[in-house]
Amino acid sequence: MPPKKAPVEKKVLLGRPGNNLKIGIVGLPNVGKSSFFNVLSKTDLGKAANFPYATINPEEARIPVPDPRFDWLCETYKPASRVPAHLTCIDIAGLTAGASTGAGLGNAFLANVRAVDGIFQVVRAFDDAEVIHVEGDVDPIRDMEIISTELRLKDIEWVEKHLEGLKKTGRSLGNSSLADKQKKEEIAMVQKVYDVLTKENKDVRKHPWNAKEIDVVNGLSLLTAKPVTYLVNLSERDYVRKKNKWLPKIKAWIDEHNPGDPLIPFSVALEERLMQMGSDEERAEEERRIGATSALGKITTAGYTSLDLIRYFTCGPDEVRAWTIRRGTKAPQAAGVIHSDFENKFVCGEIMAYEDLREYGSEAAVKAAGKLKQQGKTYEMVDGDIAYWKSGQ
Repeated sequence: MPPKKAPVEKKVLLGRPGNNLKIGIVGLPNVGKSSFFNVLSKTDLGKAANFPYATINPEEARIPVPDPRFDWLCETYKPASRVPAHLTCIDIAGLTAGASTGAGLGNAFLANVRAVDGIFQVVRAFDDAEVIHVEGDVDPIRDMEIISTELRLKDIEWVEKHLEGLKKTGRSLGNSSLADKQKKEEIAMVQKVYDVLTKENKDVRKHPWNAKEIDVVNGLSLLTAKPVTYLVNLSERDYVRKKNKWLPKIKAWIDEHNPGDPLIPFSVALEERLMQMGSDEERAEEERRIGATSALGKITTAGYTSLDLIRYFTCGPDEVRAWTIRRGTKAPQAAGVIHSDFENKFVCGEIMAYEDLREYGSEAAVKAAGKLKQQGKTYEMVDGDIAYWKSGQ
């Protein structure tokens, strides 16, 4: 008899399942969040004002994700319609120390953070006497500590309540039924989450959970389970010369407390100035002149990647379109993003890699080279796939 195959553990990602994921802009008041949101979305929805809590209701915008593959496909197919991938971005009111106990706009702020799937944490590393700092002076390490502490304290409170409720119902549990055993397992897993937050002093996303545990963690909707991208807001001068006294300290803090989280320096002041220029040519000329480029594309891409999002393309003379899915999505579910019928009546997908189309130059040449593959229900989509779906009646 052939040896039994080891069971493959199903891949489960931290966070809400789905493709319509959102990233929230988080930080203390007056660090440049709303100004950043405005340049990112090229609008003035975010209320950029020189006092705490200028933003109370979160504003939302869909930001196109830059992708040279999409640009090349549009040049190749010359379609009537072009739809790039988007990142949904939300500007959230500033957080202050004590938010976890309701200080300032604490409760509303934390509810808004709970509703997003990832975090752009804007950290202020510029001095400007005109822009007051809610803590009195500029100290990005203190600011990062405040946000980290407040999010973790809220999670501890949330898990504590959940654990109490589970333990109350758990007192009457026996050992015989499967349901009782599962309930006991859940209690043990939630206790483990609580220990990670309180004894290990770690954010939930930094613990290596197994698939079963991730299901439980996802059910708790925790703030510290969300991926964080740190955006350090510099003066234009510091950004252009790539020097700032705080940057090495910020990197050291991230490496110690949240290793692996991305850190992107940028300058809202520069981005605002570039945005006010009349044309793309003017902006490019200015970037050449100062020897620095806008960081917005890099930031958008980092946010999209942090949510475990990838995209596949559908291409033709009518439309070239990028469809957003989560990493690990199988072919039928990827087809279902276009229309539920494509998933429910899925037959197969004809799929080629973007790199193959780029190399061979045309679909016919890709097909002739044997690189256009028919893929069934078990196929896991790869970032950059070009797909044509076949579905039944």
